[in-house]
Amino acid sequence: MSAIETAMEKFKGMIGTEIGVSNWIEVDQKTIDDFARVTHDDQWIHVDPERAARETPFGGSIAHGFLSLSLASRFAYDCFEVEPGQVMGINYGFNKLRFLTPVPAGSRLRGRFTLTSVDQRNATQILRETALTVEIEGHDRPALIADWLGMMVFAGES
Repeated sequence: MSAIETAMEKFKGMIGTEIGVSNWIEVDQKTIDDFARVTHDDQWIHVDPERAARETPFGGSIAHGFLSLSLASRFAYDCFEVEPGQVMGINYGFNKLRFLTPVPAGSRLRGRFTLTSVDQRNATQILRETALTVEIEGHDRPALIADWLGMMVFAGES
């Protein structure tokens, strides 16, 4: 059986199961400020903690939704193993993405992944969809939920 066939068999048996839960990552004000600088998104609710404390219901500054989302790649490193014969993984997109809860500066986030589907696209590619939940430590509601698509690329058989 080829490496891609072995992976497909493995993942078909895992649909509906949790793949993993990442380590926690702190999202402090410096991280928020750095993200604002890189993305040119310096809206005051993110970069002015004093004003955000005065003028928002959040009690201080909050992380950008896209900052929380961008940590998904780091979370995935904690949860996904490279399969035998796999040469790379590529972001393929999202079928659904919802930002549910603001992330206060100083919060810790982690990702929780559940496999929802796999589809062999060709002789070297498997499209894997996972339900991603980004949790905020100490909160009942997650920061975001997403149906994340990743393309697993395997070496061609020789």
